[in-house]
Amino acid sequence: MSVAELAKTEAEPAVTSTVAPLPMERLLALDVFRGATIAGMLLVNDPGSWSAIYPPLEHAPWNGWTPTDLIFPFFLFIVGITTHLSLGTRKASGAAQRDLVKKVIRRGLMIFFIGLALNAFPFFWWGKIAGNPDPSFLQRFAYRYEHLRYLGVLQRIGIVYLVAGLVSLRATRKQIIITAVSILLGYWMIMMLVPVPGTGTIGAFVQTVPDKTLAAWSDRLILGTNHTWAETKRWDPEGPLSTIPAVATALLGILAGQWITRKDKPLIERVAGLFGGGCLAMVAAELWHWQFPINKNLWTSSFVLFTAGFACVALATCLWLIDVYHVRGWTQPFAVYGLNPLIAFAGSGLMARLIYSLIHVSYQGERIPLQAWTYRVAFQPYFTDKFASLLWALCFVAFWYGILWVLYKRNIVVKV
Repeated sequence: MSVAELAKTEAEPAVTSTVAPLPMERLLALDVFRGATIAGMLLVNDPGSWSAIYPPLEHAPWNGWTPTDLIFPFFLFIVGITTHLSLGTRKASGAAQRDLVKKVIRRGLMIFFIGLALNAFPFFWWGKIAGNPDPSFLQRFAYRYEHLRYLGVLQRIGIVYLVAGLVSLRATRKQIIITAVSILLGYWMIMMLVPVPGTGTIGAFVQTVPDKTLAAWSDRLILGTNHTWAETKRWDPEGPLSTIPAVATALLGILAGQWITRKDKPLIERVAGLFGGGCLAMVAAELWHWQFPINKNLWTSSFVLFTAGFACVALATCLWLIDVYHVRGWTQPFAVYGLNPLIAFAGSGLMARLIYSLIHVSYQGERIPLQAWTYRVAFQPYFTDKFASLLWALCFVAFWYGILWVLYKRNIVVKV
């Protein structure tokens, strides 16, 4: 609408408007940030060899952090931002609160059950069963569900989205801040001050022993040892208790989304505020680390604050480059990854299960997984072990970029 038309409209009698509300400001950096996070997740989850990994691509053994430890919280942070954007757009278009609540619940549960199905795939146990040298298919099927891991990355995303989405629908900005702070302080006190059954002491004195923490005890109590992560047996890195502070990660993302989408400040001011707030959060987290260490497996309060602050700084940098100064030549691959994150994660997870565990081929007189065969034939002979492992992971990421690019060109977006 031109200025002249706008002046004419204002001079005419008021009428009921049928014009849709103005579209929300579209920020390419949000898609790029989400896509880079997903691509990073595939990179660290799918090395050529788990015994040959560069240190930055490994998780911290316990306390502390590596770049790899930033990926999952970054994704939950962007879940918070996109939750605010999505629900805000629907509210602006007149969607009923009741319908929004149903959508959040349905979507959260679907993400959870997709993760559960991914854990169960191929829905029977393919390996050896102790004490049963020749199990039948029915026994393999039963064993799979007797030892099915209930939780995982997608399950945590589903739970966090559901809770954070419902909070954002009902709560004001001040209430969201109070909720996030209460979660972080409450989790700190519970983990450090509550006596851990079976240890004879409070959590502060056993925090460095993975299977002695209150979170580990609650994992065994709620899930049972047959349904925790197979690598640890006695605790789960996405366990029930540590999922509570993960909700705070998404709530901080919602607050960041509210700040980013403010209309009363120019974009450069919002970017500067996001960057400054992120720096302050990281400093506060490092100070808290002295008393409640940064720890991804426990998703400690200091970890939440540190990773949310880091996400703010990273996202502010992307916004500054992409949406303020329009430096966009490098963004397309990440934008493509950001368009179909569920397909990228779930599809690559299914593929990894197939080639790492289920499909075997003959090689030099032995049966080995298809993934190991490709690594040994095409990568290991020509490069050092760690570099060969990294190249295999990069090829895996590039392969999935090809799949997602086809979906992107055909304008196919899979949502739940």
